[in-house]
Amino acid sequence: MPSARLAHARPLDLRNGRIELAFGAGGRAMAQLITELFARAFANDWLARGDDGAVLPAPGPGERLVMATDAHVVSPLFFRGGDIGSLSVHGTVNDLAVMGARPLYLAASFILEEGFPLADLARIVDSMAAAARAAGVAVVTGDTKVVEQGKGDGVFITTTGIGALPAGRDPGGAQARPGDVVLLSGRIGDHGMAIMAQRESLAFDAEIVSDSAPLNGLVEALYAAVPAAAIRVLRDPTRGGLATTLNEIATQSGVGMTLEEAAIPVAPQVHAACELLGLDPLYVANEGKLVVLCAPAHADAVLAALRAHPLGTEAARIGAATADAQHFVQVRTALGGRRMVDWLAGEQLPRIC
Repeated sequence: MPSARLAHARPLDLRNGRIELAFGAGGRAMAQLITELFARAFANDWLARGDDGAVLPAPGPGERLVMATDAHVVSPLFFRGGDIGSLSVHGTVNDLAVMGARPLYLAASFILEEGFPLADLARIVDSMAAAARAAGVAVVTGDTKVVEQGKGDGVFITTTGIGALPAGRDPGGAQARPGDVVLLSGRIGDHGMAIMAQRESLAFDAEIVSDSAPLNGLVEALYAAVPAAAIRVLRDPTRGGLATTLNEIATQSGVGMTLEEAAIPVAPQVHAACELLGLDPLYVANEGKLVVLCAPAHADAVLAALRAHPLGTEAARIGAATADAQHFVQVRTALGGRRMVDWLAGEQLPRIC
């Protein structure tokens, strides 16, 4: 994300101005946009060098690097509980965190549509910068492109992150074993239903707010509470929700899963919205929840660590991994029966993240 000091340029009108094709052309206008908006919001020594990449300090002795990337096309751009800017930070920070890594650096790529209001872009960038500071990561490089009006949808953001994986940590989808306990950090479905309620102009007695949040602090709290080897799998159940996430883990690990329906926390207003729209909360996206599979001997300590953190106060023990050659995920219902929870088929909620 190169920057430039433009001594004679008129300042951008960040209140009433709009994106122009010149802002993506690589010339003076693009340099001005980067300097007055992106470099200001994301200010740090790496970005200030103005190079095409960032030379970064190595992590500590024995640590390995982890990289993750995520594209964000959420609609609407602004929603209750966040916006595409904060979401783009949380999404990549969380992808690193569930690998056991400490997120360190982000790169950001913006695809902007001609005519998009500069005020809205500034709001998004400032939100993104605040989210990065809260998560303890720096946006150190990036890129900006502009497409003609009608060829985009305001703004799309791709973020790529680098994190440091401390020695001894090795969570992964293939690590679950029969008997491992399945824990969930809180209520499911908040993000997906916040987006859908806003799209469909649905009103409920209690407002539905996205759970979008960085999970790295919560993950660090778990590793501080139990031996690293006790934590087998960490996942954030985003697109496809809890059901798809657990099917992925079951397939990777070659185990089954049995869940207790009554133990899975869902807000009443999310239940109501799902019922109205004909959706199952188990398949609705989350952006600030953590799924943990851990060794049974440490389950109580992991649950206590989750509940002691602000993002895990409603954490619950929701089931266990089982020996099952078919790798089925099943739910034991409140009435005592069982139902299969299969992979999500198709796109239940498009443009959700």
